[in-house]
Amino acid sequence: MASEYHYGSLTWPQIKEAAAARKVAVVPVAVLEDHGRHLPIDTDLLLCNAVCERAVASAQDRAVLVPAINHGFTPHHMDFPGPITIGWQTFVAYGVDVCRSLAHHGFRRILIVNGHGSNTPFVDIIARLAVLETEALAAAVNYWNAPGVHEAAEALRESDKIGGMNHACEFETSIYLALRPDLVDMSKAVRELSHQPTKNYWTDLVGGDGPLAMMEHWSALSESGVMGDATKASAEKGERLLAAAAAGIVELIDELRARRDAVRRDHH
Repeated sequence: MASEYHYGSLTWPQIKEAAAARKVAVVPVAVLEDHGRHLPIDTDLLLCNAVCERAVASAQDRAVLVPAINHGFTPHHMDFPGPITIGWQTFVAYGVDVCRSLAHHGFRRILIVNGHGSNTPFVDIIARLAVLETEALAAAVNYWNAPGVHEAAEALRESDKIGGMNHACEFETSIYLALRPDLVDMSKAVRELSHQPTKNYWTDLVGGDGPLAMMEHWSALSESGVMGDATKASAEKGERLLAAAAAGIVELIDELRARRDAVRRDHH
């Protein structure tokens, strides 16, 4: 079949061939929301799409890139102008319908790649429901948790060990600089860590989260919308983070593709 890997650019016979070749359907998922005064509101969407684009481009003989689910769950950001949030039930139902459609066309491996923290529990549910309701094996991952990203980020980190890479931070700003420096205003980048770590509650994209899970309204946590240190960002860091994330997604594509087909047994 043709080497084109964008799902929407394929003809229906090419879709049929892609499914028959056991290609993994990669589905980016993100959101539009505030990212400080220095970054556009499409940060999560742009970054997630870019990681998936690079990954699938390098694995186009074994994966296809499905158009992104652009909107997600972000009601806690609505005190800032810009975010578009949808209800969690709507989000889950939409995601499951996408997976159900892909499975109906013969795709047996689906990788949901998430780019927004508060989507995390819901993309997990989407993947679980897709497995229960279709013949496909679906899995979900936050792109910053892909294999190799933690090591790359920690090697580059100049921001605070906990919280410095959190939101509109060194991590996200660096990748945006690598992709669209013309849209980043570093003169407005700040270090803001008004959310102080406690014994059991802390958050960091790379360093992980504490055992206590909770989310207050974003305006109660940050004045600028930043959570972390955006001033330490650079395009050079962003390129290395982007490369690590894309390589990690390729690793997951290959692992999913190689996984055996499950055979259920009813033990009643």
